[in-house]
Amino acid sequence: MLQSMTGFGSATVENEQVSVIVEVKTLNSKFSDINCRIPRNFSNREIELRRLLSDELGRGKIEMSLNVLPKDASAAGTVVNRPVLKAYFNDLSETSRELGFDPSPTELLRMASMMPNAYITNTTNEEAAAGEWEFILKAVETAIEKCQEFRGQEGEATKVKFREYIGEISDLLDQIEAQDPARIPVVRERLEKAVLEWTTSETFDQNRFEQELIYFIEKLDISEEKVRLANHLKYFIEQLDEGTNGKKLNFISQELGREINTIGSKANDATIQRLVVQMKDYLEKIKEQTMNIV
Repeated sequence: MLQSMTGFGSATVENEQVSVIVEVKTLNSKFSDINCRIPRNFSNREIELRRLLSDELGRGKIEMSLNVLPKDASAAGTVVNRPVLKAYFNDLSETSRELGFDPSPTELLRMASMMPNAYITNTTNEEAAAGEWEFILKAVETAIEKCQEFRGQEGEATKVKFREYIGEISDLLDQIEAQDPARIPVVRERLEKAVLEWTTSETFDQNRFEQELIYFIEKLDISEEKVRLANHLKYFIEQLDEGTNGKKLNFISQELGREINTIGSKANDATIQRLVVQMKDYLEKIKEQTMNIV
């Protein structure tokens, strides 16, 4: 299935100990760019989360936020380190008296609470922490699944647009095919004029004449370009049906551009060149959309 790089998924789960809220958002990006916002007491799990997001969502700018809210004090991962906090408070009080002023106890407590090691984190035992993480990880996986569903829906909508644009280019190619014979008299007249100039020249060289004639004919012939363009259009649709990635579709669109440009430069026909301009317009829309496919 074709997947867009734009997606969103969320999950909210809870048990007797914690309530978990996860949001995953993905945006267009040339490379994989992952940003995780998680509670500090789960910072040791960040690498694991990054690997999971990268494996499941692939290319794109990926943002994940994880909030874990304890339901009671016993489930909290952070508690006050009372002995250390008291020591800070007493030391600050004594220092204040030595300096000759009497500070507010509330201010002293605030300052003490900001000192290093004033809190103890990760106080749960390893078995409880592992069980809690299993519960959190399931919520993350659910949010990722919903994000993938969103991206799949966006990808299918883009697929419809791709088919529309490819169909328009194919129709324009049919019009070029119909117009091509109409330019033959003009091409023949130009060729006859060039041949006359070459053969009547005092410096006429038979070998040079043959080389120039072949070059002139090849320069005006667009038969091969039309065939290759038709094949590239067919191949693009085949890859859509196989659910390929955005990079491959972009490579094919570059090949489409080469053939369209060559037809425009070789045709020497105003009608065909106008059709080529319309082709380029649809091709630019295709290229823009391929940049948003995973």
